[in-house]
Amino acid sequence: MSILDRFRLTDHAAVVTGAGRGIGAATAVALAEAGADVLVSARTAGQLEEVAERIRGAGRRAVVVPADLADTDAVAGLAQRAYDAFGRLDVVVNNVGGTIPNAFLDTDVAYLEEAFHFNVATAHALSRAAVPLMLASLGEGRQKSITSISSMMGRTADRGYLAYGTAKAALAHWSRLAAADLAPSVRVNGVYVGSVMTSALEFVAGNPETRAEMEAKTPLGRIGEAEDIAAAVVYLSSAAGKYLTGKLLEVDGGIQHPNLDLRLPDLQP
Repeated sequence: MSILDRFRLTDHAAVVTGAGRGIGAATAVALAEAGADVLVSARTAGQLEEVAERIRGAGRRAVVVPADLADTDAVAGLAQRAYDAFGRLDVVVNNVGGTIPNAFLDTDVAYLEEAFHFNVATAHALSRAAVPLMLASLGEGRQKSITSISSMMGRTADRGYLAYGTAKAALAHWSRLAAADLAPSVRVNGVYVGSVMTSALEFVAGNPETRAEMEAKTPLGRIGEAEDIAAAVVYLSSAAGKYLTGKLLEVDGGIQHPNLDLRLPDLQP
């Protein structure tokens, strides 16, 4: 096997959540370009169909499942849908998640619980449903891999990110613990994502001054692209990454501190 062949996912079957746009869409297309059939799921059917067309354009099969992925029953059901469509299940990408920044005193218990549910419980629900289906086709020469999309805010700290950062830190450690539980049959890894120009970031990074400040605080001098993360997921999902489990790749432009300052003021008595 050549080094480039190690990155191929020929005839693998994958599920990608939050795949209608941004990192999820780029990842689904990248997996297809590497040779995988892909089930994509998100809320908006129209966006998913556009992604599916790109998957089919790469010569692979696509299954579109519009769903509310905050519903753990719905997200868990994606595993069986993929298995039924493709006859196997090899790769899971837990991409759905996110939480709007909030000041400490505006972050009530319900907000914190919602962040944990949307970022961690959904990943666990899908992965738990997927693992028995992955095990059903072991020994066929395909990688069995789960990758979860965390955030650099899960390993750093700044004001306003308490709920989001806590949830993403939990997802990162969930990946380490799941890797221990599922080794050696299924590898589990994650990605600490830095600032990536998706629709979620455009509302702030679309401001030239804000973007310039973020770029200046990033050692590589730019905002990330969704394809930067997709490439990391292909690596982790393929034979190129077959000696990794329980690891979090830092795909963040080299930042060691958050590069988006929300400028929340000190608390006043």
